[in-house]
Amino acid sequence: MIENLHQLDAAPWSSLDFTSALYLGIRHPSRLLRPWSQLTTGKPAALEAAPSAQAVAKALAQLQGCQNAILLPSTLHLFFDLFEVLRPGRIKVYIDANAYPIAGWGAERAASRGVPLQRVPHYNPEATRVAIEKDNGKQMRPVIVADGFCPGCGRPAPLYEYLQCVTGRGGYVVLDDTQALGIWGTGPGSKNPYGSGGGGSLRLHGLRSPRVILGSSLAKGFGVPLAALSGSARLIQCFMQRSETRVHTSPPSTVALRAAAHALEVNARHGDKIRLRLAKLVMRFRAIVRHIKLPDTGSLFPVQMLALGRETDAVRLQERLLSRGVRTAVVHSTVSTRAKLVFVINASHSIYDIDLAIRTLKIVLEDCAPDVSCTGSEPTLFAR
Repeated sequence: MIENLHQLDAAPWSSLDFTSALYLGIRHPSRLLRPWSQLTTGKPAALEAAPSAQAVAKALAQLQGCQNAILLPSTLHLFFDLFEVLRPGRIKVYIDANAYPIAGWGAERAASRGVPLQRVPHYNPEATRVAIEKDNGKQMRPVIVADGFCPGCGRPAPLYEYLQCVTGRGGYVVLDDTQALGIWGTGPGSKNPYGSGGGGSLRLHGLRSPRVILGSSLAKGFGVPLAALSGSARLIQCFMQRSETRVHTSPPSTVALRAAAHALEVNARHGDKIRLRLAKLVMRFRAIVRHIKLPDTGSLFPVQMLALGRETDAVRLQERLLSRGVRTAVVHSTVSTRAKLVFVINASHSIYDIDLAIRTLKIVLEDCAPDVSCTGSEPTLFAR
């Protein structure tokens, strides 16, 4: 019960880590993975993909609601290639102002090769539609780029509205679905707040469209250093033929492929139960935050951001918490000059962990108020 919060001991020797984005707490010890005899084939993926890569990609595409998928070592490889693959179709990229940087890097590479690039307001389909219509006479295919889910504002992308912007123009909606994959699924409700399956944005919105392209890292929800490009069968075939990184860089390692297969198996068997546990932990965190009158975090997503008062230096507060054994992160909001203190909750935490962390935060705020005043310190960054 929340009323029992005052009974907890916020001892300086407690050790709690709220910086890990392994949201589902899925780990991959070698004893749980299929054995391997070598880490890599020594061949580029364009010449010969690992035997298990196709099976993992097929299972992942089915989970996400796509026709097909292809695996890459990282989203950097993925977005490095994707816009270059789309470039011959005479495209213009409209990238969300808050999109995660790696997709932006890929778009900027395409821009250096002649692809027009324009930033549009965060999750604002009307402004995006207006920008596209202004370019209508140039006969370019619009490609809208955004995150599938934004932890900063706690909202999913307006996918349906984005699709309307590109429908009839031969364009695409490209989502970096890293945050959504493994968390959001079909039909969220009171009994399963994140929905079922963990397939990400298409499942959350109940949509299927060849005009949606998903680029996702498995390193968050599934705990695997691997990325997947998912979409229509035609798109994936085109990517396989034109990808430069599949020719000039190493393919995903055998270990990563084994871990991905393990993650998908765990998700199929236990994923919904894990997500329900995670949701209860996040709801506990939010309830206590409201109970002790700290700023509302505004979203059920595992990344909980506290926008503290202007007089509070989030970095100094982070340091004080760390001295008491509670590890947190700090981010600068792209829509505000105020830094935010971040607690990343995952399914490995317990209710006691949540209660103790917030109790410690409350004590630090009360006891150290003069020492956490604004100093203009540069915050540490919470990276994907």
